[in-house]
Amino acid sequence: MTETLPDSLRELPEFPSPRAAGCPFNPPPQQLAAAAAAPLSRVRIWNGSTHWLVTGHAEQRALLSDQRISADEKLPGFPYQNAAGQEGAKHHPVTIFNSDDPEHSRIRRMMTFPFTLKRVEALRPKIQQITDELIDRMLAGPKPADLVTELALPLPTQMICDLLGVPIKDQALFQRAATVAVDRHATPEENQRSSQELAAYLAELITRRMTEPGEGWVADLAERVKAGDTTVPEAALMGIVLLIAGHETSANMIGLGTAALLSNPDQLAVFRDSQDPKVLAAGTEEMLRYLSIAQHGLRRIALEDVEVGGEVIRAGEGLVFPLPVANWDAEVFPQPEKLDLHRDARAHHAFGFGIHQCVGQQLARVELQVVYGTIYRRIPTLALATDIEKIEFKQDHFAYGVHSLPVTW
Repeated sequence: MTETLPDSLRELPEFPSPRAAGCPFNPPPQQLAAAAAAPLSRVRIWNGSTHWLVTGHAEQRALLSDQRISADEKLPGFPYQNAAGQEGAKHHPVTIFNSDDPEHSRIRRMMTFPFTLKRVEALRPKIQQITDELIDRMLAGPKPADLVTELALPLPTQMICDLLGVPIKDQALFQRAATVAVDRHATPEENQRSSQELAAYLAELITRRMTEPGEGWVADLAERVKAGDTTVPEAALMGIVLLIAGHETSANMIGLGTAALLSNPDQLAVFRDSQDPKVLAAGTEEMLRYLSIAQHGLRRIALEDVEVGGEVIRAGEGLVFPLPVANWDAEVFPQPEKLDLHRDARAHHAFGFGIHQCVGQQLARVELQVVYGTIYRRIPTLALATDIEKIEFKQDHFAYGVHSLPVTW
């Protein structure tokens, strides 16, 4: 494909691009340079095709909320993340990630039940209890400890079990399968087997809840199935989507956020020394802005011609939205390279923007507020047990983070 491209397109920068050595928390310099030059530019992706790179904060908002911009990955010209994504798109079922309205809204309405602000706030005491129990266990164990396996992964997994309504007797099985499903060391066959195991388990639980009363989102989904709003396989898929999305946001932000804060002790002190909910909430928004773990860009395609930022995006052209770059837009966030927990960062795009914003963002916020407001207060001497240069970051994953974070105290 690249042989037929004119020289001007063949010389385009590639996306994604690497982060700078020694700057693990900064967006890639090539993307920042593109944003400094213009809010929209052109890039080349893995298969040689060229697409729009939307780096400006205002331009991302305009396009991500425009119904002429589609998330339908089955459309010709869609900017797939990789070859596996291109091949998989032929077989993927419809989810909130790859659908447009009205189908998107139908599915999303069924997924918002556990995530209303009132319901999530009611979970705060439970999140606090689990966080304290996990910290207790870590403190009682050997040093150094891996913060990822001791806290970052088990907290969101346990909360998802509670949200779904997975019975206590099944939680060990569920958590084991969930861990393998997101484990980078697992083989593709193991990942697939665990995903199938989760789907089968959730389908059986939803079916059971259609005749037996129960708690949690699964019980609500069972009622939706009975009402004809969805099917058992689609409902089980929603549960898996919730599980994977819940892991990726909270787990990576806990591990990566701690690495960033231990590298910025003056900012860590804000969380350590304050119990003011407003301070903790504001600091969490700044952490989300500063780190923005969705690193490889949201992918979309234009259904019609759209004019934005002085450019005309033609129907059928693909778009890539690097959220971390927009969250470092100096016009919206002055001195964006500075981690400032007192900054008003509520306009960030860490959860996306428009109708496809992360459905579980309120839960992620509360989990992060509790963890950031607890661990550094309870372990004021927390420190990295290795050099920051030796930490392995998730460069090749959709969600940025750390594979492990050795800590001591």
